[in-house]
Amino acid sequence: MNIPLHITTVGDTTLPKIVFLHGFLGSGSDWLSFAERLKDRWCCVLVDLPGHGESGIPEHAESEGFFMQTVETLAGEIRRFSAVPCMLVGYSMGGRIGLALTLRHPELFSRAVIISSSPGLRTEEERSARRKSDEGIARKIERNFGGFIEFWYNQPLFATLKSHALFHEIESCRLQGSPKKLAQALRLLGTGNQPSLWSELPDNRVPMLFCIGEKDSKYVEIGREMVKEYPGSSLDFFERCGHTLHIEAPERFLESMMRTIEARSFRSEIPDT
Repeated sequence: MNIPLHITTVGDTTLPKIVFLHGFLGSGSDWLSFAERLKDRWCCVLVDLPGHGESGIPEHAESEGFFMQTVETLAGEIRRFSAVPCMLVGYSMGGRIGLALTLRHPELFSRAVIISSSPGLRTEEERSARRKSDEGIARKIERNFGGFIEFWYNQPLFATLKSHALFHEIESCRLQGSPKKLAQALRLLGTGNQPSLWSELPDNRVPMLFCIGEKDSKYVEIGREMVKEYPGSSLDFFERCGHTLHIEAPERFLESMMRTIEARSFRSEIPDT
């Protein structure tokens, strides 16, 4: 299946590349502030994932297999525009897709940074329940998009973001999205339609940093489990941050990201908290 993706590059395309993948409701432009600071040394590749930004969704797309079709489409795009290997940074939904990319196509990447994300749900029973839950959320998006945005950011994992100075700007940007496309994206790319990657973690070949906000308790536990299973990985906790740690602590995140990307060697580490 051809999945058209809108991709923007920031910086000289002959420079080493960093591929950035955004989270649900976002777009490639979410990473512009980082790209502007990195563009003298890196070409930043900002992807609009299916149903987000300027990327559409094929009319007859089916949920079964769409997640991995997106992964394969991205792999093809990266091969086309980049002298591999390149770097990868993915947040939440983009982190799940990015993790699958690095596991299935390790030759494309030399380092990866995954933020507030997971390898998916372990059992079909969990995935089935999640699909039902996501269908209910998708219908909320279609019925009352403004009400959905309010509901979405009232979740505990976004509590620290709501008190951030940029929250209202972010909320306004999210309201510019297409409810129809976003509802379909959730149905197709939600965690319930992602194959479990847990069993693949021990075979990892790409050094990886997992970034987790200390206030995001669910992902703190997931992050610890991932690092135990994933050789060549490390975990970085962000104090006083929640799910959107790269927005809440951008300087700290940029420092951590660049330390990982530029490291000559990589040491597995699980920090104490």
